[in-house]
Amino acid sequence: MGPSDNPHPGLLLIISGPSGVGKTTITHRVRQRLGAVFSVSLTTRPMTGEDTDGIDYHFVDEARFKVQRDAGYLLEWAKVFGNYYGTPRRPVEDNLAQGKLVILEIDVEGAIQIKKNMPESFALFVEPPNEEALLHRLRRRQREDEQTIRGRFARAKHEITRARECGVYDAFIVNDDLDHAIDQAVQAIADELAQRRNSPAQQV
Repeated sequence: MGPSDNPHPGLLLIISGPSGVGKTTITHRVRQRLGAVFSVSLTTRPMTGEDTDGIDYHFVDEARFKVQRDAGYLLEWAKVFGNYYGTPRRPVEDNLAQGKLVILEIDVEGAIQIKKNMPESFALFVEPPNEEALLHRLRRRQREDEQTIRGRFARAKHEITRARECGVYDAFIVNDDLDHAIDQAVQAIADELAQRRNSPAQQV
């Protein structure tokens, strides 16, 4: 049986949320529990000591990124805090053809691009319980100075509003309790997979 004959189609899962909301932890736990494949983004941002090239991101310089973008090799791209980020097209399409659950952890503008190009994708947005909790989490990470934190906080508030208004998200998860938020995310995705695989179109 070839990839195109797979009786269970893959699902492209978008997970978004502002900095400090815990979306990366939720993404990794969803991947573990559902056996998903994580799409590794291309970025021009510098590597940190915690990064592994090819695992966390594919790190490239700006010239190479623009070549990939202009050649149509990216499903979506954005410039965030002075750095470029993008999703390579080929690995996503290959994994979907094999019936896999593929996760993209991207921002709202990227999600809008993906939904336009691939409307069958399923988008999940992770929210903080309130603004005060988000600001506290950003400060607790102790990665940046107060001015940078305030910048991220302002962007986060804009991103939450944009997510609510853009109409591309299928589900919203409030991360008040991490384990509960993970359970909610897994359940929402599992329900969507079950619904798609039991639809009349998939039973032909």
